[in-house]
Amino acid sequence: MSKDKLGVEINVEPKRVSGKRDKKIYGHFIEHFHRQIYNGIYDPESPLSDEDGFRTDIIEAVKKIDIPILRWPGGCFVSSYHWKDAVGKERKPLFDKAWRVEDPNTFGTDEYIKMCEKIGCEPYICTNAGTGTAEEMSDWVEYCNLENEGQYAKWRIENGNPEPFKVKYWSIGNENYGHWEIGAKSADEWGKLVREAAKMIKHVDPETELSAAALSDLEWNVNLLKNCGEFLDWISIHEYWDMVPEENDLATYEQCMAFTKDVGHAVDEVRGLLKAMKLDKKIKIAFDEWNLRSWHHPNVHTIEQGVDKKDYLDPRDKNDDNSQYTMADAVFTACFLNAMNRNCDIVGMANFAPVLNTRGCIYSYDQGIVLRTTYHVFDLYVNYLGDTIIDLWTDQLPQMTINDKQGNEVEVESLDLLATKWSDKEGIAIAAVNKDPQEGQLLDLSIAADYKEAKLFYISGENKDSYNDVDKNEVKIIEEDLGEFAGNLKLELKPHSVNIIQLK
Repeated sequence: MSKDKLGVEINVEPKRVSGKRDKKIYGHFIEHFHRQIYNGIYDPESPLSDEDGFRTDIIEAVKKIDIPILRWPGGCFVSSYHWKDAVGKERKPLFDKAWRVEDPNTFGTDEYIKMCEKIGCEPYICTNAGTGTAEEMSDWVEYCNLENEGQYAKWRIENGNPEPFKVKYWSIGNENYGHWEIGAKSADEWGKLVREAAKMIKHVDPETELSAAALSDLEWNVNLLKNCGEFLDWISIHEYWDMVPEENDLATYEQCMAFTKDVGHAVDEVRGLLKAMKLDKKIKIAFDEWNLRSWHHPNVHTIEQGVDKKDYLDPRDKNDDNSQYTMADAVFTACFLNAMNRNCDIVGMANFAPVLNTRGCIYSYDQGIVLRTTYHVFDLYVNYLGDTIIDLWTDQLPQMTINDKQGNEVEVESLDLLATKWSDKEGIAIAAVNKDPQEGQLLDLSIAADYKEAKLFYISGENKDSYNDVDKNEVKIIEEDLGEFAGNLKLELKPHSVNIIQLK
């Protein structure tokens, strides 16, 4: 370790509170893509599945990270999805025009709600604003939330669900601003459709909370908020940093660290607009689709479509290569979650995309599951970190010089720090992320308080490219007892590590 990286002085003031984070920032997302649903969490033929067709090992892993909310059914899939074909005894198969596969529709609304009940999470349904209509969206709310009025509530009862599902969170559309989306809209078209859909949904159930697809684009958002701000509770934004839909040329560890330099830019931009339009006290940000790396699915969102399945379908199997999900993914994920915690006054939800397979934090195969590096980050943040953000400061954070994916030289802070405490018990928990691929970082932590117990929980792996796979468990949470804390603690963080320091 070089001398200029020794002894970063960190001060924490527990009495200065920045805000309380909503647990929904640790949400997840699942879509009808590749093996996320079928031959994923829903696999009635598997000996590992329960009587309802759900993989019990996956359910248990998901429960351990206490997923608060799960967005479904898409994603691009939803923009040509008609929910009525996937409920009741007579299911109509769908040719999914987004992903160019047949969906049997054996997994629909009732199965999704049952899955959420097994997980213990809030459902969050994204509606079809591509080929769908405002009426179709509101009919879906009728099916889920009305007690017994109208044909759709009665249909739910007929399908074996006498009690309303009480789905609170609904999103109008998915990325309808994008040319790749089925039924893409102009900014003007979007504002009008969202207004009518929101109006009808609120007439069905005024207690719903509504989100609408947006991005950090001024024209799109101004039009949306001018037309629909009074109806919306959330504004939805998405981002993937390492874009690899066509060529699976993944960024290196160092290139991924360059992405952390502006990990919160979309939040900053949307926050500014909401504040300018005096909506920042009414509407929160739902970062409801995010991941370091985009999904690999070549030759479906381009003008020239793949003709042979080996050109557009088979390459999706590359997403299953567990060696791709290294400490780069884990460290980036921790930096993103730190940013969402710091913005807890305006960000109330975030959904890692997806929870299972593809780029998910869990990988499933016929005999079991693999917990990828990102799974352990969620385990740390959900189960070891506090829910109240407190003040942390330091004179200067160490910097490292790296090249981004375009070959540009950039300066990036090598530490990302977040201080928290609990609202229901005594103690402090500090998230400390060391992005440096090779050098450890020595922290000199000062707090004007004494604690009987100090512990460190961390993930690192043997090197920056460590990953987990079938019969390979390189990255896991390691616990160290640090003894008593008498106002000061010196601690060395391993390279490429995600750490939680607990004082109790």
